[in-house]
Amino acid sequence: MSLMYKSTRDSNNTATASEAILQGLATDGGLYVPEKLPKLSVSLEELTKLSYKEIAYEVMKLFLDDFTEDELKNCINKAYDSKFDTENICELKKVGDVFYLELFHGATIAFKDMALSILPHLLTTSAKKNKIEDKIVILTATSGDTGKAAMAGFADVPGTEIIVFYPKGGVSKVQEKQMLTQTGANTHVVGITGNFDDAQTGVKVMFNNEALKEELKAKGYRFSSANSINIGRLVPQVVYYVYSYVNLLKNNEIKAGDKVNFVVPTGNFGNILAAFYAKNLGIPVNKLICASNENKVLFDFFNTGVYDRNRQFILTTSPSMDILISSNLERLIYMIAGEDSDKNKGLMEALKTEGKYEIDDSMKALLSDFIGGFASEDQVAEEIKNVFTDDNYVMDTHTAVASRVYHDYKANTKDETVSVIASTASPYKFATSVMGAIDDKYKGVEDFALIAELNKVSGVKIPKAVDGLETAPVLHNTVCETADMEKTVKRILDII
Repeated sequence: MSLMYKSTRDSNNTATASEAILQGLATDGGLYVPEKLPKLSVSLEELTKLSYKEIAYEVMKLFLDDFTEDELKNCINKAYDSKFDTENICELKKVGDVFYLELFHGATIAFKDMALSILPHLLTTSAKKNKIEDKIVILTATSGDTGKAAMAGFADVPGTEIIVFYPKGGVSKVQEKQMLTQTGANTHVVGITGNFDDAQTGVKVMFNNEALKEELKAKGYRFSSANSINIGRLVPQVVYYVYSYVNLLKNNEIKAGDKVNFVVPTGNFGNILAAFYAKNLGIPVNKLICASNENKVLFDFFNTGVYDRNRQFILTTSPSMDILISSNLERLIYMIAGEDSDKNKGLMEALKTEGKYEIDDSMKALLSDFIGGFASEDQVAEEIKNVFTDDNYVMDTHTAVASRVYHDYKANTKDETVSVIASTASPYKFATSVMGAIDDKYKGVEDFALIAELNKVSGVKIPKAVDGLETAPVLHNTVCETADMEKTVKRILDII
């Protein structure tokens, strides 16, 4: 019997895996979650003999069981190929007393490639399975990395259009240039005069607009999402946590059954939720350490039980984490609410109308897996410099948030558990912040001017994703007010 998915806001609203992937967001505004979290069907020891792609199949077949073996393996093989600059797809590196899981070896040098390389194939396969003939419009908001990774994945994929909204002035120069130079007749980029939360809210509003859906349907279009609200984006992220544990086991860094900590720089909560799903699959996990930057809404939540977005939005050097509404947290809230969709819906309504909600003691008790931590801007810069000085390892600002939170956690708790930090972006994406942290003489120098210098300092080859990017032609220049997002979508699709 197939594993079904249900909405966090109406448990009776169900879909198969392929239907959930196609819809992205549930029709009632909720997020799709598995009716039951599956368990690994092979032993961890058996997994040590498998490649990344083979492990991906063993994990994803459990969640996407309405795909045939051929369909799923075809999607995996198309996704994890020469687009990645390492045969291993991701790398696990020991630096000092901790392991960094480098998730940035894909086409856009950010962890989003790990899932967005496969999502287009899952989506187009799902469309065929469900006999969908409408053109699929991928509508997504980005805080910096999702947009480029999604466009790279969907560029010129037949039967699709992709429209990405990003906060103008709220991403790094490299991130913006990567998006604005994206080729593909079906790719569209729009800067908005607001922050990421404004972009994400605007996208959700359009998904929930029934009149707009009907208007699109009449023109042969239907919406889907590339954000981590789409279960087809979340499931592939579970794979690399399984892979990292298996590699620790394979390299005799741990014994089978030993627990590990996963430390994840967190904004929209999808990446750390994938680690939580991996634990439920059967990966032995001690703590899931949720690392925030100065927009520490999640740190406060795990420490108080109150989620409160009513605060100043801070632009930091880790822009992909500059988020006050962490959409994927809803999936966890639903679980700790005993899968009570009415209770979850009430909390989400409070977040929408009052900007905050508070969970009760019984729900708080179910969050024992999680530890919240945060790092200030000064601490992030210190961490980059310290790790480089001590271990000659260069990390980006987002990874540095997690690295600092981990080292503070270890110092405070004396926890000696083997720990894996999710390294979510290449330092080349944030050269100004990284090099400025390493040496004051680089402060204020623009990203592109520091690429060659970062290469000398790090010894890491300049990735294709940034090599020549500065002089690449800008192909997208649309900017709109937040209130005009729907109008802009209609104009792009020529239905206005």
